[in-house]
Amino acid sequence: MAKEKNPRRVAENEAMAKVRMLRTSPQKLNLVAAMIRGKKVDRALTDLTFSKKRIAQDVKKCLQSAIANAENNHNLDVDELIVAEAYVGKNLVLKRGRPRARGRFGKIMKPFSELTIKVRQVEEQA
Repeated sequence: MAKEKNPRRVAENEAMAKVRMLRTSPQKLNLVAAMIRGKKVDRALTDLTFSKKRIAQDVKKCLQSAIANAENNHNLDVDELIVAEAYVGKNLVLKRGRPRARGRFGKIMKPFSELTIKVRQVEEQA
């Protein structure tokens, strides 16, 4: 007797990719994620390719992974995909420091983030 299959976390016309431990603050990552929300995937890839933000290359990799998941695992049409959701979460923070004047200690926080991208297939209206 086999175990039942886990239910899908996303709808039938969606695919998802998640990347953890991105070495940037969630606030900075959210600026890049907001840039691609709601756009068609080819337009979003172009925007990320020519973005001046350092973290845009990691966001692009995550988006390409979501597109590949949609195509290979869920049999969705790549030309009809849009970025349905792109949201950011906190991860761990490395605490570092630097000695300051008069015996004090300056805190240096090195935050990590995680990014989740969902792509959805929508039929184009003629």
